[in-house]
Amino acid sequence: MNEMIRLLKDHRSIREFSTDREVTEKQSKTIIEAAMAAPNWINGQQVSVIEVRDKERKAKLAMAAGNQTWIDEAPVFFVFCIDFYRAKLASEKNEAGFRIADNIEAVIIGSTDVGIALANATTAAESMGLGIVPIGGIRRNPDVFIEALGLPEYVFPISGLVVGYPRNVPEQKPRLPLEAVLHREKYDLDRQNTLINKYDNEISTYMSKRTNGQDSSNWSSKIASFYDKGFEAYERAVAPAIKKQGFDYK
Repeated sequence: MNEMIRLLKDHRSIREFSTDREVTEKQSKTIIEAAMAAPNWINGQQVSVIEVRDKERKAKLAMAAGNQTWIDEAPVFFVFCIDFYRAKLASEKNEAGFRIADNIEAVIIGSTDVGIALANATTAAESMGLGIVPIGGIRRNPDVFIEALGLPEYVFPISGLVVGYPRNVPEQKPRLPLEAVLHREKYDLDRQNTLINKYDNEISTYMSKRTNGQDSSNWSSKIASFYDKGFEAYERAVAPAIKKQGFDYK
């Protein structure tokens, strides 16, 4: 196993950061350069990243993301955005129509590009000994992020990335068995329930150990709860906010 594969497989999400070690501007630049080197749709480069270091602004965004205190604690918070504003300028420069913003493809393209760029940024940061945790919670209150970061039309925040030096590194959380996610030639329906049951037992044991017996919940119960009621804040906020930014898909 080479060093890159070892790094990727050793990932942990960090939620406790050292408050006396800074992430340098050089490190930040390297992380985003790595993110922007990622492959993207038609070389449209439909991603922009806002770097936030201001303490007051980070505190406001931490609260808007669901009171995620690690946003405030860590020295740097990156916000990864879908960005079709530059594509709009390109369309205007070339006197072409700008139809993409009225199609769901814009959201799919932009979100895919953000995800790939975010993965590169994560790997770059971890290669420097930094800890990270992505923040999907920024979509709980996207209007707050849009206003606080001055995002123009056709730009929408998809995910945050907290970066800093770890104060505590948790035990690695088990993933679904490879057999559940790697399908040969066609999707394998038959094994999913069996593999989920097996994984539920593994996660329940992991959670019980991690919380000293206070929480022994399993994977399926948490996923079921979130996709039943837990995503209500996102359900209310995301569609109106993204359409307000100009993505008028049907």
